[in-house]
Amino acid sequence: MKARQTDPSALALRALARLLDYPAEPLFAHLGELAAALASAPVRQARRAAIGSLLDRLAGCDPLDAQELYVDTFDRGRRTSLNLFEHVHGDSRDRGQAMVDLLAMYRAAGIELASDQLPDYLPAFLEYLSTLPARQARQQLAEVTHLVRAVGAVLASRRSDYAGAFDLLLALAGEPALGAEAAGEDDTSPAAIDAAWLDAPVDFMGAAAPCATAPRPATEQPIQFQRRVA
Repeated sequence: MKARQTDPSALALRALARLLDYPAEPLFAHLGELAAALASAPVRQARRAAIGSLLDRLAGCDPLDAQELYVDTFDRGRRTSLNLFEHVHGDSRDRGQAMVDLLAMYRAAGIELASDQLPDYLPAFLEYLSTLPARQARQQLAEVTHLVRAVGAVLASRRSDYAGAFDLLLALAGEPALGAEAAGEDDTSPAAIDAAWLDAPVDFMGAAAPCATAPRPATEQPIQFQRRVA
């Protein structure tokens, strides 16, 4: 998948996709290139500067330590999950259909995901946005800024270096700067993680089977990211 070659916003989106992905070994050889792409992002310098602490942290970090930091940051609590639809649909059936629709959008754009990657994974979505015309990319990014802000606010309240990446995403969407979330319940403790996964199982056997002869809409329907109602 190729970003728009000379568009600074597309290059910034793709660089952020790399930084928000699991920090595998190849990342560390390309931090300078990512820094250059982000330094050219079409936003105010103060918003670009916020990403500097994350770049410095990764540059001076052993890869194993960086991977441990990533897991601690994004995989030990639902409030910082990088799977967008988890914040919208949780584990409901709606999430499955939403991911099918999103995957169809990716394939229409010529994007195939890795076999272990979910369509609603934020880095995958940013890669997709980097292939779109600038105006369309900004519009679709704007649809998820409430989710970006929610996750980023938690990270800012924890003084995470990753918060700068979320603030830069908001800047690219033309949104105000990120603010820290008020101190809330810690969802990263073992007890909180166990409680979060004690949801009732979904009964797929009771769902109606899809009908191959059912009429399909004449035109593609846009994916809408809506705030999850508590």
